[in-house]
Amino acid sequence: MSVRIMVVEDNALNMKLVRTLLTLENCEVIERQNAEAVVEDAVREKPALILMDIQLPGISGLEACALLKGDPRTAGIPVVALTSYAMPGDAEKALSVGCAAYITKPIDTRGFVQTVLQHV
Repeated sequence: MSVRIMVVEDNALNMKLVRTLLTLENCEVIERQNAEAVVEDAVREKPALILMDIQLPGISGLEACALLKGDPRTAGIPVVALTSYAMPGDAEKALSVGCAAYITKPIDTRGFVQTVLQHV
């Protein structure tokens, strides 16, 4: 069974790594480079989970997560935050807006997919 995961990531190399890791585990990856239309995209695509970069052009990943959690059509979709700018308190901020988990970059390739899939 394939799991649909929307990945919102503006860095092409990070997107390639995430796509590769997820597709090796039979996941279907829906790619987005920004979060501008994330609610409508999520309603249309119906992902089981959204992986959201925090540092995005336009609205941030945390703002996008808050929008997703505030809309009854997407509130039930788990959002896992990804960031390379891990500062003290960032994990708490991500969890406070509704993220199910917080993963720092560089990604630990050995446990990444298991960490993601435990939130589906």
